Amino acid sequence: MVLASNNGGKLREFAQLLAPYRITLYPQSKFIATGADETGTTFRDNALLKARHAARASGLPAIADDSGLEVAALHGAPGVYSARFAGEDASDEDNNRKLLKDLAAVASSNRAGRFCCALAYVRNADDSAPLIAEGVWEGQILDRPRGTGGFGYDALFLPNGSALSAAELSGAAKNEQSHRGQALRVLLDLLVAHREFGDD
Repeated sequence: MVLASNNGGKLREFAQLLAPYRITLYPQSKFIATGADETGTTFRDNALLKARHAARASGLPAIADDSGLEVAALHGAPGVYSARFAGEDASDEDNNRKLLKDLAAVASSNRAGRFCCALAYVRNADDSAPLIAEGVWEGQILDRPRGTGGFGYDALFLPNGSALSAAELSGAAKNEQSHRGQALRVLLDLLVAHREFGDD
C-alpha cells in the first residue's frame, strides 16, 4: 500500500508499526510529487482527502493520517494547521518557536495539550466504505524543548504520567503510547476484521 505522506518521520513510524504484517509500504513520492490540498476542517476530513489522492496517483490501496497538536489555552490551535502553524513553508523549529511565543504568558498548570490522529484507509480512490481510526495522546506543553528524537512538536510535549518528553522516548515506547500508534492499532484490527490482509 502507499502511505500518503512525504514526511520521513511518519514513514519510519508506520514502517515500525506495520513490521509484524506482510505489507510493502511505499511513500507517495514514488508516484506523485505533490500531496493533496488539505482543505478539510477536521483531521478525519484531511486524512480521507490525502488517502484518496494517494490512491488515485498510485493505483494502490492507501493509508493516510492527519494529525496535530491541540492546546487548550489556544482554543484548540494549532489543530489541523499544526504543520503550517508558523506559515505555509514553516519548519518544525518555526512551529515550535511560535507555539512557545504564543504560550509565553501561560502558566505551566494551564498548558494542557493533546496530540490527535485520524487514519484513513481506502482500497481505491473512489472507495465508498473507507476505514477510519482515531487516537488521542494527552499531555502538557513544556516551556522549552527536551530531547532530540521524534519530529514536529515532540520535544515540547510531555505525556501525562511520563517524566520524558515525546522526543526523549525510544521509538518503541513512543509507538506504544502515541496518538498515531493508538489509531494504527485500531485500524489494523479493522483491516483484519474486513479481511484486507491477514496477520502472523
